[in-house]
Amino acid sequence: MDEATVDQSSKAKDDHNIKEITVYLRINEQGTHKLFFFKSSVLIAKSEFFANKLSSPNASSCIEIHCSVLDYDHYVHLLSHLHLPSNSLVDSWKSVNSALGVLKVAVSLQCEEIAKACVDYLEAVPWEDKEEEEIIRIVPQLGNIASPILARVKPLDPNLTKNVFLAAVRYAMSINPPCPPFGDEIRISAQEQIEYMLVEDEETPLVAADDQVKSEIKNGLSQMFSLFEKELSSLLSYSDISLETSENNLLHNLGGLEWLCNLLPKINLMGDFVSKWVDLSIFIISVIENPKLESVMWSLKFKLIEITAKVLDIVGYGNVILPPVCRVQLLKIWLPYIQKMKPILDSVGDKTGFPFRMDEDLCQSIQGAIVSLIVALPSNDQADILANWMESKQLEYPDLTEAFEIWCYRTKSSNRRLAEGLDGLSNGSFSSNSSS
Repeated sequence: MDEATVDQSSKAKDDHNIKEITVYLRINEQGTHKLFFFKSSVLIAKSEFFANKLSSPNASSCIEIHCSVLDYDHYVHLLSHLHLPSNSLVDSWKSVNSALGVLKVAVSLQCEEIAKACVDYLEAVPWEDKEEEEIIRIVPQLGNIASPILARVKPLDPNLTKNVFLAAVRYAMSINPPCPPFGDEIRISAQEQIEYMLVEDEETPLVAADDQVKSEIKNGLSQMFSLFEKELSSLLSYSDISLETSENNLLHNLGGLEWLCNLLPKINLMGDFVSKWVDLSIFIISVIENPKLESVMWSLKFKLIEITAKVLDIVGYGNVILPPVCRVQLLKIWLPYIQKMKPILDSVGDKTGFPFRMDEDLCQSIQGAIVSLIVALPSNDQADILANWMESKQLEYPDLTEAFEIWCYRTKSSNRRLAEGLDGLSNGSFSSNSSS
């Protein structure tokens, strides 16, 4: 038996000039239904769908509407409030999904005023991820009246996208120290979004790494290196009390440079970073090994090794091409420093609980890169570096045995080829003389 529910609150009063209309809402293929009572003038004013029905010569005082189970509550919601001003609907919506459902019904029943109220609401309120997915799925089916809802998810003008990106780059590469109370949170977020916008993943990048983008990043890179060099050069003039502040500033700058180590290879600009690091390396070591800093600034010293490890890796495996003289310089500057610092950092960590120690992954990365660097050098440079390594007190790390073995094999092979070549020349000369 059908279960009928009557909405008496909207039942029209007797009126000689205006008909009373019953709207009969039925769920498709089910017996459940609900009755609504309206003045014909309300239906005509609020809905073109009902206006067309009532203008027919065969118009009935009862209009039947069929709907799905999923849409039933939304039909009930709209019809229950149809006699009210459209702005009163806003207060009745309890969620984005509720307003979206009523919008679908309003479009179906051609209730333009209500549909616009739904659109204004949905366009203005925040959406959760699942709500956004539902909106993107449904709204394109609802016609032009609903299109303003999608304004926030439409693709941007490429120039506007680039403007936002460049502003983020300038902030992420800012040479200013972090602002309280946020610290580096905003800067880190900017850096993460730059990588997301610029680096190609499963989808296409949002911003192309064109000349303007690369120029902006190069300028920021130069500024960051200049500030780092300036801060480092004044380090030895600070009092002991100021050293901690100075170290924090230097770590802040190095944090930005370390981020660039991850970003620049993906846009073919790591060569700029490596060149600047190599040029600055002698100065860095001269300052950081000053006796005044012998027992302080462990965090800074560790961070310098971490960044150098990235440089060694990218040069050692041929991702950035440097001439032999630069590669030799890079090794001769940093290899002795790393040899010296590894046991010191281990010792400091054991005594003080210092958290920044060269773990196994970092050690393996550095050792592998150094071996690759050495075996790619001219043989005389290899011999020079390996001799210094074997004469040092720190043979255990990095272990360059593999590079030494390769050098020995190549040297012996080279001598053999040379001897064979000389023998060939001698035999050739002898044969020539004999035949004459």
